[in-house]
Amino acid sequence: MKVAVIIVAAGRGHRVGADLPKQYLPLCGKPILQHTVAAFLKVPTINLIQTVIHANDQALYETAIGNLDLLPPVFGGDTRQQSVIRGLESLAMHEPDLVLIHDAARPFISPRHIEDIIAAAEEHGAVIPTLPVVNTVKQISGQHITGTIDRSSLARAQTPQAFRFKLIYMAHLRTAATTPLTDDCAVAEACGIRVTTVPGEDRNFKITTAGDLMKAEHMMKQQLTDIRTGMGYDVHAFAPGDQVTLCGVPIPHTAKLKGHSDADVALHALTDALLGAIGEGDIGVHFPPSDDQWKGAASDIFLKHAADLLHDKGGVIANLDLTIICEAPKISPHHDAMRNHIADLLDLAPNRVSIKATTTEKLGFAGREEGIAAQAIVTVRLPE
Repeated sequence: MKVAVIIVAAGRGHRVGADLPKQYLPLCGKPILQHTVAAFLKVPTINLIQTVIHANDQALYETAIGNLDLLPPVFGGDTRQQSVIRGLESLAMHEPDLVLIHDAARPFISPRHIEDIIAAAEEHGAVIPTLPVVNTVKQISGQHITGTIDRSSLARAQTPQAFRFKLIYMAHLRTAATTPLTDDCAVAEACGIRVTTVPGEDRNFKITTAGDLMKAEHMMKQQLTDIRTGMGYDVHAFAPGDQVTLCGVPIPHTAKLKGHSDADVALHALTDALLGAIGEGDIGVHFPPSDDQWKGAASDIFLKHAADLLHDKGGVIANLDLTIICEAPKISPHHDAMRNHIADLLDLAPNRVSIKATTTEKLGFAGREEGIAAQAIVTVRLPE
């Protein structure tokens, strides 16, 4: 049996109140769409994943998906129904037996639930996951109640909705010219197809508003129970120059720091701490000083790479604590700029970034003003 998935990601998602379409907004460091796709990639019985995106979102999509093994995306239409038809059309040449159609903004669908839906669709031909309506439902006119609706026959629809491929493809083609229908179950109903319900999952909610996004962020972090700590330390000597770069911020000084890259000792220590927390070696493994492509490179690149490795593992940064050790230059006037640069670089709240400075009371190489040292501790959260 060949199983395909269509992930509908062509909407604009204006109600979430962001500049980007909601499927591309970050959720614990990765786009919502990437979380959604990842859930389906974990199901071994799925053979094909077809995304349907907006024609203006190609660059956003490529950044969100990266190197994940998916079919090339197709562009959606003006309505969800038109977008699904285009996804079905693109899958027709592959002749799948079943197709699951899922909203991109539902990132919490579990692989086990997907498997249950596939099994039910194989048996019944058309399946929709639903949840009971638990609140009393009122009928209103303006600001006044006009009645109470019997909720015993009502259900809340979810996705993925699963069908025999030819069945739902023909149904979509037959209803394409009608008033747009809001989900694929409605398309099936309009063609007289009997749809079977299966229990849904409370966690499989659709991110629609800013409040939903906050809820999703909280839920995602609750899953990250593997808490790790990494430590980094680095030293760079002074050389003739007129400024040093610390935490990505240029600071006027009577010397510069000597190094193969921009010699940002603070970001180097942070990078090593982050790499250590996830067991990925040290900065020299990823950016060897013998490689000329890193000569003079901004250390932002190194720290961002370490953060990307963490995000690839499904993790997030809990906090960073950095101590810069030197007699000069004075760090405090630049503290806020340094802190904000790191927060922006790693997409963190500034209160998760701590930067301190100290001297060695004139002792050692730092006390003799021969260079600057930095040490960092980073705490990360990963899924078990």
